[in-house]
Amino acid sequence: VAYVGKLDDGTQFDAAKRFDFTLGAGDVIKGWDVGIAGMRVGGKRKLTVPSKLGYGKKGSSPDIPPNATLHFTVTLKEIR
Repeated sequence: VAYVGKLDDGTQFDAAKRFDFTLGAGDVIKGWDVGIAGMRVGGKRKLTVPSKLGYGKKGSSPDIPPNATLHFTVTLKEIR
């Protein structure tokens, strides 16, 4: 996938032109496992991931604060 991740205030906390992972294997936050399932190659989605499906009460220091809702624009580049 290629993606951009932002916080509620629009601050970008992460981005990648290529990120490989195994869907459903716990490689990524639960919100991605749920939100990316069913996508087709070339498809683009906007995911709004609530804290409980993201990094929860702890956040992910230093860029993601506790209880943060995360916003991703994701493009599925390839399925292997």
